Amino acid sequence: MTRSTVFAPFDIVEGDRKRGIVLLADHARRDLPEEYGSLGLPAAEFDRHIAYDIGVETVTRALAALLGVPAVLANFSRLLIDPNRGEDDPTLIRQLYDGTVISGNYPLALKERERRLDRFYRPYHDAVGAMIASVAQASASAPFIFSVHSFTPFMQGFVRPWHVGVLWDRDDRVARPLIEMLAEDKSLIVGDNEPYDGALRGDTMFRHAIVNGFAHALIEIRQDLIAGRKDAVAWAERLAPIVDAINRRPDIHHVKRFGSRTGPL
Repeated sequence: MTRSTVFAPFDIVEGDRKRGIVLLADHARRDLPEEYGSLGLPAAEFDRHIAYDIGVETVTRALAALLGVPAVLANFSRLLIDPNRGEDDPTLIRQLYDGTVISGNYPLALKERERRLDRFYRPYHDAVGAMIASVAQASASAPFIFSVHSFTPFMQGFVRPWHVGVLWDRDDRVARPLIEMLAEDKSLIVGDNEPYDGALRGDTMFRHAIVNGFAHALIEIRQDLIAGRKDAVAWAERLAPIVDAINRRPDIHHVKRFGSRTGPL
């Protein structure tokens, strides 16, 4: 966990916007601004999945480099505020997460909640929106949005068997070929909307892709497979030709509004 006096809520990886791809990493880092200390938690908690998506920053940066495309990464820990939740989601700022009480989030005054939204959450989403608009303008087409996440091998006593999962709602333009191409490797167990359901109202994909009709998918890689840099880069190398092939499909760069299983847009 690192801290800086001047805390930037997001980081931009530059790339060729004409390619029409935007990479996102909502939970890339575990950092906290100096004034929040450790939210009352021991340092070891920031090595766990509750603080960030282990391995995702390396995968995303390597994938961006291999594809030559831009990426936006959130720089703050999800324990401060979770950018992959809607503003009205009860898990936006967690007070309890996988058995850990986050004392620095309890009690949380409404003023502090709004402060975190204004300083961290909204600037990140503004940066995501600006990047998507820039890519759309440069490529003269609807962008393809690819979000990188990771998941813990165990949750609440359950051993998760998947090596990788693809999350989606109703638009399967990216999800279906992504699942099929990953599954060509018979050593992989590929989850379809596992270990989570991709239909989450107000999350990053809903906000920036689904409501706009942009082709998208969220990939979840099991954390023990990308915890080390070498393995994380290997996964980026696995994904790069797949993402590139999907990007060349004729239906990817068109606006198509499929709606959402969560209700009307």
